[in-house]
Amino acid sequence: MQGIKNTEQFKEAINSNDPVIVKFTADWCPDCRRMDMFIDDIMDEYNGYKWFNLNRDELPEIADEQEVMGIPSLLIFQNGEKKAHLHSANAKSPEQVTEFLEAQK
Repeated sequence: MQGIKNTEQFKEAINSNDPVIVKFTADWCPDCRRMDMFIDDIMDEYNGYKWFNLNRDELPEIADEQEVMGIPSLLIFQNGEKKAHLHSANAKSPEQVTEFLEAQK
């Protein structure tokens, strides 16, 4: 998963013609570490997406702009438009993440 370190990288990533997923996380977040334990298998299964990681604490203005109130959150973008948002409360298990991605098909 490629890391996003600045606003320019974020804009470049989300403006892709292909759908992208940006995972919003933070170093101190226990639910984020739990997601890290299962997200690789999901990334392999849903490889039609380009996957990115964004540390909410490093880029709080992007998190605020995208209405990321909790972490981890998964946001799907295509052509610069946010298509879907899996909020942190619903992103605690592989099943929840998979259900979210299946609903986007």
